[in-house]
Amino acid sequence: MNWILQKTRGDRWIWLVVFALSMISVLAVYSSTGTLAYKNDVNPFHFLIKHGTMIVAGLAIMYFAHLLDHRYYSRIAQLLLWLSIPLLFYTLLFGNSINNASRWVTLPIINQTFQSSDLAKLALFMYLARELTKRQEKIKDFKQGFLPIFIAVIGVCGLIAPANLSTALMVFGTSMLLLLIGRVSFTQMAIVGIAGAILVAMVVFFGPRKGVYKARVEAFLHPEMVHSDKNYQSDQAKIAIATGGITGKGPGNSTQRNYLPSPYADFVYAIIIEEYGMIGGLAILSLYLVFLYRCVKIVTRSPKAFGALLAAALSFSLVIQAFANMAVATNLFPVTGVALPLVSMGGTSILFTSAAFGIILSVSRDLEEAETGVQGETA
Repeated sequence: MNWILQKTRGDRWIWLVVFALSMISVLAVYSSTGTLAYKNDVNPFHFLIKHGTMIVAGLAIMYFAHLLDHRYYSRIAQLLLWLSIPLLFYTLLFGNSINNASRWVTLPIINQTFQSSDLAKLALFMYLARELTKRQEKIKDFKQGFLPIFIAVIGVCGLIAPANLSTALMVFGTSMLLLLIGRVSFTQMAIVGIAGAILVAMVVFFGPRKGVYKARVEAFLHPEMVHSDKNYQSDQAKIAIATGGITGKGPGNSTQRNYLPSPYADFVYAIIIEEYGMIGGLAILSLYLVFLYRCVKIVTRSPKAFGALLAAALSFSLVIQAFANMAVATNLFPVTGVALPLVSMGGTSILFTSAAFGIILSVSRDLEEAETGVQGETA
């Protein structure tokens, strides 16, 4: 135990949250992929092994990311953003398309797909933290302080939105929070907000998935007036939650996994409630709230602006995504294809999520070492 504590530095509560979510993820994915394994005629443990491998790889990435001094991420940020922009363009033009949404790129040799938006949002938040820190003295200057930040936010969100509007909205919302923390003027924030609203309107009314957005919103606002097929996903999620009750049906006893589309990804939270009840659902919610609370403490304690902004951006992004997934599963929000961070089955998305956790832990580790050094000098 002492060896583990020595090797894993940073906020202990965040480490506990990560391990708890990882264990819950393994149980939930194994339970919810039985039907998928049967349909694909593979071993029942096939998807569990694949998912478990990604979880272990993610933990390894998290560990090595938390060892790196968080100031190095400032240098990496610009390079990643320059890599992300052409990659997003390539995804829109040549990416794997499902339901008129080009979100995935297939990596050669290893034949593994990943969403370029996962890399882009991580790069954008690192870049914003860097630029807001560097340009604090000129942040009120439109050309030298604000314009580069504005171009980055609207550019990345604009390239993500046509294929993945929900992710673009979450990235945009997190960016606005970061601009607020970074002391950008309300006038400049209003400019970003107006540009974002115009972008969303263009995608919703003229984008390739405009019919999908209209159908989902109508199904959410007027479920009694649309065909039952339009509400199929939300109806099955409601059944899963209702039959779960307080204590649930028990691990592996879900029935709605046979009917829910993507019970191991977009609707894994509904399956968790069905099997573990409201107690399990509240436990998941509590883990993300604990994570958010610990991150806020890191932000408020951090003496360096870059570390504070970096931890704030990544933590807000992860928690907003988690709440969005849970809101969809409980029918508080229209259906979107948003995964539950570190819980939903995924491929490279788990790796990028793990990297974000690792970067936050890096900020926490550097903060603890700085405080320990100051205390040692005082003593």
